[in-house]
Amino acid sequence: MWSLLEYFPDSFLISVLDIGASLGERPPYQSLVDVGRASVIGFEPNTEECERLNNMYGAPHRFFPHFIGDGQDGIFYETNWMPTGSLFEPNTRLLEKFQNLAEWTTVVAKHPVKTMRLDDIAEITDVDFFKIDVQGSELSVFRNSLTALASTLVIQTEVEFVEVYIGQPMFADVDLFLRNAGFQFHAFRGVGSRAFKPFAPNGDPNAAMSQVLWSDALYVRDWMNLESLNATKLQKYAVLAHDVLESYDLCHVILSKLDQMTGGKLAKNYVARLTGTTG
Repeated sequence: MWSLLEYFPDSFLISVLDIGASLGERPPYQSLVDVGRASVIGFEPNTEECERLNNMYGAPHRFFPHFIGDGQDGIFYETNWMPTGSLFEPNTRLLEKFQNLAEWTTVVAKHPVKTMRLDDIAEITDVDFFKIDVQGSELSVFRNSLTALASTLVIQTEVEFVEVYIGQPMFADVDLFLRNAGFQFHAFRGVGSRAFKPFAPNGDPNAAMSQVLWSDALYVRDWMNLESLNATKLQKYAVLAHDVLESYDLCHVILSKLDQMTGGKLAKNYVARLTGTTG
């Protein structure tokens, strides 16, 4: 698929905020970075991983080795697999009921840590895309990121439907907070599932069965109130909808509002190009 950035050549950088920016998988905004149209501020408390991110991305992108949360002291539960470490203790009693979960969330050390509020970090100003994966602490981060959320257009956040970590907020808690903050739930990007033991479909302990455990949830700035956004923000929103979310119908809604504001014909041209009725 072609990029909507073609419609807005070199006119802006999309500001990305990445909390839990480990290199375990390709980030959803990578295509924007690859063409030099995104600026990333990331937080990854694992110092080696943070250094690797800074070396890989370089300027203008910046990564900091901070624990992001509510600004209070906490305990970081280091596990035998780095991505499952958390400020919440793994719920071993629950995890042991499923195939291949407790085996990858075994606590190997506990570290006293000091968290930082995003609202207290001067580098965080205007945000377009907010990606977060912090193993149960997402709601705490959001509650202390009101400045960042005020400008954010799209959020990708991990959510859990069962208590993977003891005392963690559930999807319903995160959903209520983000809807009250001016976002609409948009979609789930995949779901995480495992079989209850002793089942292992086709002998695969990682295979999914019926119980959904977690997902990445996508939230978007309320499309019922697009008039609150200026033209540049609408352009960025449209790019994120097209290039990152692959939500072409939402992109059309945004471009239509932009055309009302500017007198342009982007929405009409967009549909024509998607349907192959124009060059």
